Amino acid sequence: MTQAPAAQRERFGSAADYAYATLRAEILEGRFAPGRRMREIELSEWLEVSRTPVRAALSRLEGEGLVALVPRTGLVVATLEADAIAELYEMREALEGAAAALAARHAGPRDVAALRDLVEAERHLPANPAARAQHNLAFHQAIYAAAHNRFLVKSLHALHDAIALLGPTTFAVEGRPEQAEREHARIVEAVAAQQPEEAEAAARSHVRQAFTARQKLRASRAG
Repeated sequence: MTQAPAAQRERFGSAADYAYATLRAEILEGRFAPGRRMREIELSEWLEVSRTPVRAALSRLEGEGLVALVPRTGLVVATLEADAIAELYEMREALEGAAAALAARHAGPRDVAALRDLVEAERHLPANPAARAQHNLAFHQAIYAAAHNRFLVKSLHALHDAIALLGPTTFAVEGRPEQAEREHARIVEAVAAQQPEEAEAAARSHVRQAFTARQKLRASRAG
């Protein structure tokens, strides 16, 4: 493991909060991969805190579904099986569609301008999958902001925590970056034209294509 960001510890009110925030970031940003064992002793030494705050942090992460208890193994970073992945994308399709429809109804000129800037910037991104994934997250966050519905945003953020457990980005699949560019552009044009039904349909199609890419990625890794 790389060294824990101990310099950031002073930002937190307690050792448990520091342990939780640090471990959560390691999981969501992919440095702690699905299936990785989460040993209290090892983590406490890495974080330079006692085992008590680490235990509290792991309990919170387990409650959020980011770590799971595996018989005869102990706590590990959660892994999603095929059925769970299908359910995740099904829910994501519904929520992303709703967000795009709301954005078409409520987006203001600044929202639309921000979305168009992101679409334009995407055309000039390098081929690096990680850079594409980071930009994709910013694009979807902008759609959520344009929807102007705090409860939907909260649900989508929880969903993205689960998506982080899927492993490598689908932007590693050949042709997916260019396909996503076109899909993003269609969503934004429907939002800009204040066409909720078209925006929802475009967003749902975008998620379905992402699921297809995820299936291809899993098949290639399994093979």
